Amino acid sequence: MHHPAAIQLDSLTKRYGDTVALDDVTLDIAPGERTVLLGLSGSGKSTLLRHLNGLEQPDSGSVSVLGAPVATARGRELRQLRSRVGFIFQQFELVGPRTALENVLTGALSELRGPRLGLLAYPKALRVRAAELLAEVGLEERAFQRADTLSGGQQQRVAIARALMQQPEILLADEPVASLDPESSQQIMALIRELAERRGLAVVCSLHQVELALGWGSRVVGLRAGKVVLDAPAHSLDESAVMAIYQRAGDDSVAPPARQLDLNGAAA
Repeated sequence: MHHPAAIQLDSLTKRYGDTVALDDVTLDIAPGERTVLLGLSGSGKSTLLRHLNGLEQPDSGSVSVLGAPVATARGRELRQLRSRVGFIFQQFELVGPRTALENVLTGALSELRGPRLGLLAYPKALRVRAAELLAEVGLEERAFQRADTLSGGQQQRVAIARALMQQPEILLADEPVASLDPESSQQIMALIRELAERRGLAVVCSLHQVELALGWGSRVVGLRAGKVVLDAPAHSLDESAVMAIYQRAGDDSVAPPARQLDLNGAAA
């Protein structure tokens, strides 16, 4: 039985003034697939992710998510689509003075009418779901702690639970470990993979750490200056294939140092 793609990009092009942020990008991402977007800053990774939940509109080409065209979705239709797509940000985007549990609960706001203040403003079923998710990300005992008193890794765990609170079918992550130390980064990426596999979610995650990407993704899509320059199963990639993403014409200096490339872990 043929499953429709979770995400379809067809000749997606986006410009900001004279800068081409995305240049004729065509991709199909299957349900349950773990896709890593790899590339330098400014290669188009974030712009691509922001098109998948309607934060950006294409100049030409089309974006379809879970069978629905994103660019033409408006109002209620766009809200419904966004509720099926969880987003994890580089800077966590939590409300600092609120507790971990309240931050997770804000992930359910698309199910409710009007803003909510305080835990008891949320129905009990949602409070239970939020507490279960906090336990699933290993933060049960931090439920009533202010978010801004948690470590970076703990804050990102809260943000992951918040994204899952809306019971999405697709998870987008924009450099989710960019501000974390290497050990926390490994833990957070392993957690995202485990939670996504358990739920059968398609994940699209932008990263800049090559070795992390090869060990984590099932597929690597390399972007350079808005163009797809690599699209391959992670296990099939070697050092030179990945280094090529980082090469600018006539400039070898932007390649990441070889010692960062742990290619032995590629199939892990």
